[in-house]
Amino acid sequence: MTKIVERRKVITLRKEGKTFSEIRGVVKVSKSTLSIWLKPYPLSNEQVQEVNKMKYRAIEKFRETMRKKRNKRLEKYYKEIKNKLLPLSNKNLYIAGLFLYWGEGNKASSHTISINNTDPSVLKFAKYWYLNALNIKEKKMKISLHLYKDMNILKEINYWSRQLHIPKSQFIRPYIKESKKSDIDQKGFGHGTCALVVHDTVIKEKIIMGIQSVADYYSKKINSF
Repeated sequence: MTKIVERRKVITLRKEGKTFSEIRGVVKVSKSTLSIWLKPYPLSNEQVQEVNKMKYRAIEKFRETMRKKRNKRLEKYYKEIKNKLLPLSNKNLYIAGLFLYWGEGNKASSHTISINNTDPSVLKFAKYWYLNALNIKEKKMKISLHLYKDMNILKEINYWSRQLHIPKSQFIRPYIKESKKSDIDQKGFGHGTCALVVHDTVIKEKIIMGIQSVADYYSKKINSF
C-alpha cells in the first residue's frame, strides 16, 4: 500500500471515529506519521465520548477477566489446601487452637479462658476447639459482647446466639461503648466484638503453659543461630 493510499485509509478511518490504536491495527504506519496525518482531523466531542465509553467497557471487561482468573486460581488453592490439611487430627486441632489463643485469647486472668473477635468464623472455630480439644461442655460457655451505643442490642444478641448456637440465657450483660458504630470505618465491626468465655483455672493454666512451651522451644532455636 502506497503512502497516498495509506493516508487516505487513515483519514477515512479517523472520520469513522477510530482511535490511534484501532487505525494502526489496520494501517501499519508509525505513531509519528499517524500523528502528522491526523493533526487536521481531531475527534468530535461525540466521538471522544464514544471512545471513552469503549475504553471503559474494555477496562471493565479486563477487570472481569482478571477477577474470574483470580477466583479460579483461589478455588484451586482452596481445594488443594483443604485436601492436604483437613480434617485436622486431634493433635493438630489442639495446636491450631493454641496458636489462636496465643494471638486472640485472654492471657491476663488466671482462671478466665476467653477468645475475642469480630469474625463469627473465628468464634465458631474457638467453640469447636473448646468442645473437642479442651473437652469443655457447652453449658459452661458464656458470651460477652462489646457493642456500640447506636447498635440494636437485642438484635446483636440474637445474631451472635444464632451464629454460635448458644442460648441467650448464657449471655453476659453486654458492655456498651460510648462511641458509635457509625464512627468506625472497619467493616469487621458490624456486629461488635464477641468473647467466648469459660472459667476454669486448670484448663487455663494448661493453655498458658502450652503457649509458653512453644515460645521457649522456638526462642532457643532462634537464639542458637
